[in-house]
Amino acid sequence: MSSVISISNLSKAYGSGFKALSAINLDIKRGEIFALLGPNGAGKTTLISIICGIANPTSGSVTVGGHDIIRDYRAARAMIGLVPQELHTDSFETVWATVSFSRGLFGRPKNPAHIEKVLKDLSLWDRKDSKILTLSGGMKRRVMIAKALSHEPQILFLDEPTAGVDVELRKGMWEVVRALQQSGVTIILTTHYIEEAEEMADRIGVINKGEIILVEDKAGLMQKLGRKRLTLQLQQKVDAIPPALAPYNLHLSEGGREITYDYDTKGERTGITSLLSDLRTAGIRISDLDTEQSSLEDIFVSLVRQQ
Repeated sequence: MSSVISISNLSKAYGSGFKALSAINLDIKRGEIFALLGPNGAGKTTLISIICGIANPTSGSVTVGGHDIIRDYRAARAMIGLVPQELHTDSFETVWATVSFSRGLFGRPKNPAHIEKVLKDLSLWDRKDSKILTLSGGMKRRVMIAKALSHEPQILFLDEPTAGVDVELRKGMWEVVRALQQSGVTIILTTHYIEEAEEMADRIGVINKGEIILVEDKAGLMQKLGRKRLTLQLQQKVDAIPPALAPYNLHLSEGGREITYDYDTKGERTGITSLLSDLRTAGIRISDLDTEQSSLEDIFVSLVRQQ
């Protein structure tokens, strides 16, 4: 799959000396959903702002669809739709007027049929004549997405798109995102709802302290860095883990009635068979057991802590 965005040695430093981004190298594949995760202040919004032409880099280069964002700004920016974190729109305009105006800003000819389709896809059609100030927070967020899609971009940036949106509307937005991807639009999103990235993204990038610390296919990331936990319910209470079981690094919980064992999914041997045997030898009897896979959130937190 070819790259639609290529970022090379991108850095951003401010006059105060603060370095927001440091030597970022990243390629976004055409047609993928790419999730950029990172704690507050990690550099997510700064990176998006530079790609979209809102902020200038200190060094490095970015191309969008082969167009340099500095030398060929208009062509690069025309390919991009941006849904920012903050809600910026004229409160006294109608939904129809503000979305149509956004299309005109990119020099696109009027196309009422496209605006109608966008508003219907985002469940805004019945509010097309309503003023923005009369809308709920969730609807205003959808208007921002409609504005970003008004000029038919090939790339859509969603910066915390579901912040302040209830669960039902959030699910509706992701249905729209999936439909956009199926139509060929490349989606780049940042989100605090890591479960959304786990469900939606094809690839995950983790940024921390202005540096990209990992880029990986979601499935590969879960397989390589994911761990599994075996939880054993005991027939009788245990006061302490016997010394002979120390190599397993077991954790005793639930008042001595539960033991947990973490193991590496990519290891040649899980150690479960020998653990169960050693538990029997130690006189510990099991009433039930369960396993669970570590989540993307577990992996994300672990990566940030390691850095």
